[in-house]
Amino acid sequence: MNTGSPHPPSPAWEDLVTAALLGTDRRTPPGTPPGRNAPSALLDAAAAETVRRRAGLRPGPAAPRPRPAPEDPRPPLPTAAARRLALLLADRPGTAQGGRRGTAPDLIELLPQWLTAVNDRGFAAPPESLPALLDAARARTDLRPAALRFAGPRAPWLARLNPDWRFALRASPGGGMALPGPEETRRVEQLWQEGLFAERVSLLAAIRSRDPDAARELLEATWSTERAEDRLMFLDSLRTGLGPRDEPFLEQALADRSRNVRATAAELLSALPQSALAARMAVRAGACVAVDHTVDTPTLLVEAPHECDAAMERDGVSAKPPSGRGERSWWLGQLVEAAPLAGWSARLGRRTPEQIVALPVADDWLGELHAAWCRAAVRQRDADWSRALLGPPSAPGAGGPGAVSLAERAKLLGTLPSAERAEWVAGFIAAHGLSEAFQLLGVCAVPWAAPLGRSVVDALNIARDAGSYPWSFSGVMGLAERCLDPSEAARLDALLAVPDEPEDASPGAGGYWAEAFQRLCRTLRLRAAMTAELDVRDAGPCGA
Repeated sequence: MNTGSPHPPSPAWEDLVTAALLGTDRRTPPGTPPGRNAPSALLDAAAAETVRRRAGLRPGPAAPRPRPAPEDPRPPLPTAAARRLALLLADRPGTAQGGRRGTAPDLIELLPQWLTAVNDRGFAAPPESLPALLDAARARTDLRPAALRFAGPRAPWLARLNPDWRFALRASPGGGMALPGPEETRRVEQLWQEGLFAERVSLLAAIRSRDPDAARELLEATWSTERAEDRLMFLDSLRTGLGPRDEPFLEQALADRSRNVRATAAELLSALPQSALAARMAVRAGACVAVDHTVDTPTLLVEAPHECDAAMERDGVSAKPPSGRGERSWWLGQLVEAAPLAGWSARLGRRTPEQIVALPVADDWLGELHAAWCRAAVRQRDADWSRALLGPPSAPGAGGPGAVSLAERAKLLGTLPSAERAEWVAGFIAAHGLSEAFQLLGVCAVPWAAPLGRSVVDALNIARDAGSYPWSFSGVMGLAERCLDPSEAARLDALLAVPDEPEDASPGAGGYWAEAFQRLCRTLRLRAAMTAELDVRDAGPCGA
């Protein structure tokens, strides 16, 4: 140590921080006398220490230069479409003020639809747009699949350079490396044995989509050594391509030590109508429901299970009901939900689904029985039973004979062909208005079919003429902006002016409706322009 130095060593940074926190009246830094000048001396010492600390930093070793970004072989995005993408990405949610957004289209809500359209056409993302695209996908998880598909092979390359974009690595098996091909068994085995969990999930899903048997065999090879939470995720991937050849493995999973794994295996087996589990469930459920022919009108009699035995639990029946549910009704619902729907006709007098659903049910079991049939129709993707449970869209009370909630009806509609789905919802709106239609509209294919689009516009016009505030229909209006066919814009021209308000109308409602329809019309025309921009081929530099 050089003790002859004319300058004393600078006080430690911790001493300066302590003096600042306690105050110079109670403590002064080393080498600083107390008094009126102590605060200034403390600040001077802190400034000098800051300079010393910064100047004393040593440069770190030079990192290797990153490897070049991979090439994207897809065709470049047309120039006009690239400019449109920049505008969509520049918009940010939360910029609207209050419930009145004016007449400007909500660009951020059009981005998902634009990404779907551009991916359908197979264009490459402009390199300069990738940071903003990944930022948008980071903020909205619903954008990630489409955004990463559009970003292509450069997304994981960028994700290695910015921790905020690590989700792109999790979505790309091997950190952005190309997936092993069917013949690359060694690479598949290495990634399956050594990859991160997210990489293994993605790998299994990719193999399952092209070769279900190979994916199942890969999973079987390491099943006994996987963690319970991992087994659950891996098992869930078998929903893709589920078939009879999966049954032996799923039967084995029914004995898994994890309750969640057992429940998932049972659910998958119940979706296979010819499985042994489905047959066991059919016997159990059939023993609970019968037709009483001793009364004037044939009636369904229900005798719910009196116990949940070990065999039922092994087949996925949960013994403990949720709070507020009775045990017997809870067990009955699970049995009926898992039983093949095709077997009920033979069990109940060769009746059709419509005839079965129309039968009265004794002792207030109708709601429980029909709700279980609803869940079974959704799980088994049975359109005939879904139609029977939905009933006609004009049914009183806005519900079918078996649909117990709007959410249940929406799920049943999801099993029907898209054209039939749109026709049913259009009939529902015509009979009951828009007040309960929001969830149902959400399951209809985009763009909405012409009858559905006309039904929505007509219902909005009726609400407008009634003088109601448009805020009650803001959700439906937002869906219309994204889902109406752009060709419907011409039909809206007559609704753009401020209407004459009836005496009992809400004050100012006419002006709000005019703005809402103007925004809808402008959004539809913008969507038409966006589609046209994607269909113009050029060799602009923006995609190079």
